[in-house]
Amino acid sequence: MARRPGTPRLLRELNDRSALDLLLGQGPLTRAQIGEHTGLSKVTASQLLSRLEERGLVEVVGEQAGGRGPNAALYGVVPSSAYVAGLEVGPDGVTAGVADITGCIAAQVTVDPNGADDPVKMVHNAVVKACRSAKVAVSRLSAFVIGTPGVVDPRSGDVQFSFDLPAWHEGVLAALKTDLRRPVTIENDVNLAALAERAYGAARDAEDFALMWFDRGMGLSVMLGGRLHRGRSGGAGEIGYLPVPGAPLPLAAARRGPEDEGFTESTTWGKPALAGGYGSLVGADAVRALAHEYGIAGPSAVACVQDAAADEDRGGPFLDELANRISYGVTSVNIVLDPGLVVLSGQLGRAGGRPLATRIERAVGRISPTRPTVAVTEVEGNPVLRGALHAALEQARDEVFSA
Repeated sequence: MARRPGTPRLLRELNDRSALDLLLGQGPLTRAQIGEHTGLSKVTASQLLSRLEERGLVEVVGEQAGGRGPNAALYGVVPSSAYVAGLEVGPDGVTAGVADITGCIAAQVTVDPNGADDPVKMVHNAVVKACRSAKVAVSRLSAFVIGTPGVVDPRSGDVQFSFDLPAWHEGVLAALKTDLRRPVTIENDVNLAALAERAYGAARDAEDFALMWFDRGMGLSVMLGGRLHRGRSGGAGEIGYLPVPGAPLPLAAARRGPEDEGFTESTTWGKPALAGGYGSLVGADAVRALAHEYGIAGPSAVACVQDAAADEDRGGPFLDELANRISYGVTSVNIVLDPGLVVLSGQLGRAGGRPLATRIERAVGRISPTRPTVAVTEVEGNPVLRGALHAALEQARDEVFSA
């Protein structure tokens, strides 16, 4: 890679970006405060702010009273300097959000697919509805990031396979870029949840951690050295296929689609589910059936786990057995990768709270040479959507701030 020489222009660009990142992270600041945080002189900081004001990236947002002399102007990033869209796509609908460059979510909507099999039309309709709600023109969006279940090819960026979304296949990404006329990224939904966890949740600023997702489906995301590990073909994290004691072996044919051998129908979600492997042991149907064996008769797996966690005297034995099952997957990840931190996410992962997380940590410690910290997600709202918006903002800021 060619290196750019340390020209005055390059130094100005670096200083400008540093100041913008500082304003985004710490809120409105005065010229003097920007100089203190960046090490720039007052004159250089003033010149920097003038450039950014001319570009429409910063503006005066208030004043700070000082001692003697006039109040100092407070500068902040102009929220409307760019907008992005993030989406979570599932078999039952699409949730779309629009955020400004500061990360403030201007609108969030959920759209029923209404039987639409065309991914481009489905995404387009959701984006238009979100933009209308946010009062932002679609043409003002700088980046789109879409979260989907399944395997995303890290080379092409297309969905390789997803039995939940059979219409998503090679060629969809190019069609979306043509339709939206903007940069579009498709990412595995659990990977986006991990990005949100590192930015806003229990793994905040952690360089190494694993996120275990228990919801309608299950998955794993691993971050090593601050980077997502996707694997050569994008299949890293498909932990539902992990062979475990007490469950039939998963069949390789199951990766091709629900019409193949290796699937069963989920009575909880009414969708295809793996008939073997780790997924069949800790999926919603299996969790609800286990809860009923222990006298926890909630209408859903999530309700059963919540009830047990709220009354450990009654629900403790069920949580113990559920923790043992979950520990098979956590231990496998821990022995191979030693991430130090494992975060439980998804509706089922969140439902058990600390009572379940503590039991899993204890169970893993009994059968693993090292004992990771097991935490519960701290991301508020929809973690996949939050991760999609975060990834889109990173792209947009690189584009807008370096233009």
